[in-house]
Amino acid sequence: MCIRNHPSLIKFFVSAISPLLFVCLICRYYAPALGFLMFAVGVNSSEKDFIEAFNRPAEIVAGYVGQFVMKPLLGYLFSVISVTVFGLPTAIGAGIALVSCVSGAQLSNYATFLTDPHMAPLSIVMTSLSTASAVFITPLLSLLLIGKRLPVDVKGMVFSITQIVVAPIALGLLLNRFLPRVCNAIRPFLPPLSVLVTALCVGAPLAINVEAVKSPFGASILLLIFGFHLAAFIAGYIISGFVFHDSPDVKALQRTISFETGMQSSLLALALANRFFEDPLVSVPPAISTVMMSLMGFSLVMIWAKKKE
Repeated sequence: MCIRNHPSLIKFFVSAISPLLFVCLICRYYAPALGFLMFAVGVNSSEKDFIEAFNRPAEIVAGYVGQFVMKPLLGYLFSVISVTVFGLPTAIGAGIALVSCVSGAQLSNYATFLTDPHMAPLSIVMTSLSTASAVFITPLLSLLLIGKRLPVDVKGMVFSITQIVVAPIALGLLLNRFLPRVCNAIRPFLPPLSVLVTALCVGAPLAINVEAVKSPFGASILLLIFGFHLAAFIAGYIISGFVFHDSPDVKALQRTISFETGMQSSLLALALANRFFEDPLVSVPPAISTVMMSLMGFSLVMIWAKKKE
C-alpha cells in the first residue's frame, strides 16, 4: 500500500518541517481547510448512495448510537481516569471528552472502502448523518461532559460547526446535483488534496503542542488516547456483531461500524478546542487523536484485508 494510503505518515513528516509555518496556518487557515474536507465529502456523495444505505435503517441507527452514545461514554470514562488516576490537568480530561463528542471521521469511509467496498455507501451515510447532526449534538454533549469543569460556549459551537461542516457539505451536494460535469472534473483531484490538507491541519496542532507532548505527562496522554480508541474500535465491533448476528454480511458490517465508532473527526475537535477553550492543553488530546486514530484505523485495514485474503 502506497504512502498516499497512509496520511498519518505524512502528518508526522510535515509537522516537523517548520513550527512557525503551522502556527500561521492554524491561526489563519485552519477553519477553511477543514471546510474543504467537508466539501469533499459532499462532492463524493449522491442521492443514490443515500437511497441504498437508507434501506438499512437498523444499521444506520447502530452506527449513530456507536458515535454519539458508546463513544461519549468511553470518552467520559477516560477523561475521569486521566484526572483521578493519572493526575493530569482538568484541561487534558476536557480534551479527551471533546474528542469523544464529535462526529465520525471521513477517513472511516476510506478505511471501509479499502476493506469492504460494498459497505462504503453505508459508511458515508453514517458519517454524513453524524456530521450533519453534530451541529446540535456536539455542543450539547460538550456541555454535558465538560461544562461542569470548563465553560462551554454552546451557541458559538453551533455557529462554528454550521460554518465549518454543514455549509461546505451542502455546497458539495448541490454542486454534485446541479453541476455534475464540474464535480467529475474536480473529483480526481480531491483525494490527494484531502490527504495534503489533512496532513497540514494535523501538523499545525502537533507543532504548536509539541512541548506538551514531550512533557512528563505526554506518555500518559498517548496511553489514554490509545486506550480510548482501542475501546471504541472493540465496542463497535463486538456490539454490532451481537445485534446483527443473523445478517449475511455480519463481518463486513462489524468492520464498518467498528471504523465508525473508533474513528472520529478529531480535526473538528481541534478546531473547537482552539476556538472555544482558553487553555491550550485542551487541544493536546485531539492533536494526538488525529494521528493515533489514523494509525490504528489503517492498521486494522491491513489486518482485516490480509485476513480476508
